[in-house]
Amino acid sequence: MSTLLRKRVLMDEQAPNRSTGIINGESSNILNWDDVRFSWAYPKYKRMLANFWTPFEINMSQDIKQFPQLSKNEQESFLKIIGLLALLDSIQSDYASKVADYVTDSSVNALMIILAQQEVVHNHSYSYVLSSLVSKSKQDEVFEYWRTDEKLRKRNDFVTNGYKQFVENSTIDNFLKSIVFDVILEGLFFYSGFAFFYNLARNQKMVATSTMINYINRDEQLHVGLFEKIFKEVLRENPEYETEELKQFVIQTFQEAATLEIEWAESIIGEKFDGITMKEVEQYIQYMANKRCNQLGFGRDAFPDAPIQNPLRWIIAYQEVDLGKTDFFEQKSRQYTKASDLNGFDEL
Repeated sequence: MSTLLRKRVLMDEQAPNRSTGIINGESSNILNWDDVRFSWAYPKYKRMLANFWTPFEINMSQDIKQFPQLSKNEQESFLKIIGLLALLDSIQSDYASKVADYVTDSSVNALMIILAQQEVVHNHSYSYVLSSLVSKSKQDEVFEYWRTDEKLRKRNDFVTNGYKQFVENSTIDNFLKSIVFDVILEGLFFYSGFAFFYNLARNQKMVATSTMINYINRDEQLHVGLFEKIFKEVLRENPEYETEELKQFVIQTFQEAATLEIEWAESIIGEKFDGITMKEVEQYIQYMANKRCNQLGFGRDAFPDAPIQNPLRWIIAYQEVDLGKTDFFEQKSRQYTKASDLNGFDEL
């Protein structure tokens, strides 16, 4: 039977400031960034701060003019993807707070709090975009898509059910499995939607929205990297959980997730838009599933025939523009800390 997680205490006068473990350890709960257990925690903290942004930075005036000129298919996919992202980032902020309850280490707990705050900003950004482009009644309808769209519900239930097992039975085993679902949510389930927005920007459409999506994308890269660290530290401190059963769970879960993401991509992208084909998107999703599975330490076995390199090479151009936090086409530098391979913004 898997060991239950102990909730972190408010203060423990008998424990050291530097935690004795990432979970089920001891810590006074006093955070001294110069005396933390994990050498990667403070650099992660600085990178998350450097990524700070708000929706108010983004001028939506051009998008407001362009949205009515989009095709019916473009408008429909645009709104459906916003509806998806709104649900996923809503539950993500709550999941992060649940994780924080059980993380002994104060520095990692602090990172979870920042992560949750960033997810709140992401969620606000969807309201900001919709309030700029559509009526209040349409905005409310979009925020209900998670209830009414069958494909959306199917893939969302896949993640939320994985989270529920951890929330309702907080064992080490369920915690590790919930992190797999987290990496799927932040590192796979957003990606066909991201590709749609980047393809719009590629055609000089809805550039402001796509710039905002790029900022969200960059945050999610850091979040995936953080949960990767937590996953590996838990296994390092509790090696008995690094089993063949866990490996097969990870591989099979990524296979199922990619299948759901491909079904969703078929409905929002299909063969509807110039510059992006469903074959490319399917390969892209399988490539990302392998990439994330490999990040967690289980190789690229989910899809052995998937490409090794990103099949949507043109997306990288948008990533590179964002290294200076500039608008895709306006190229207005905002003088923010540059993201790079060193600070977590890896290849899409």
